[in-house]
Amino acid sequence: MPSPAFDAAMPFILRWEGGFVDHPNDPGGRTNKGVTQRVYTAWRARRSLPPQDVKFITDAEVKAIYEGDYWLPPRCNQLPTKLDLVQFDTAVNMGVGRAVRFLQGAVGCGVDGQFGPGTARAVAGCEPRSALAAYCDAREAFYRRLVVANPKLKVFLKGWLNRLNSLRREVGLPVFGFTEPSSLAEAGPMMRIPDVGEDPGFDI
Repeated sequence: MPSPAFDAAMPFILRWEGGFVDHPNDPGGRTNKGVTQRVYTAWRARRSLPPQDVKFITDAEVKAIYEGDYWLPPRCNQLPTKLDLVQFDTAVNMGVGRAVRFLQGAVGCGVDGQFGPGTARAVAGCEPRSALAAYCDAREAFYRRLVVANPKLKVFLKGWLNRLNSLRREVGLPVFGFTEPSSLAEAGPMMRIPDVGEDPGFDI
């Protein structure tokens, strides 16, 4: 059953995921409300439901997918307010495994992509604002490395950074010179980045 924290985080995610998109440079392909066709097909298959175009995904399915695939697996439900949103948004944008790795780096524990007791202790003992800043800075650095490694992804950098700066502002971090885009079209396109191991070209 969705928690109040999950319900509070969803509006930010949906604001940035938007509606149906099928950008030619996005390897994720057809996506609706942030759910790719591949994720939607797999989710329906696990429930013995026939394949369906992601263009027709329902709001209830969107909410169930976000909670089951991106909120609970990276342990957002075990994180303090604000850090839970950053973790959730990162899992949606670039995968659960990568989100856990960013979290581990931000709280100063071993980075292995597995949220175990050591990670939980590090989270409990961290200074929240410092962890938030370190997490967001690491995410920005990753976006920039991606574009250097694969210049064709530059078309997505503006959108990624606008989303990240909006997230920083949402959790109370200073963002100098940033103006919130009035629409997703103004923000710029942003693709979902494959998780660790999904595409070696993104494991940098």
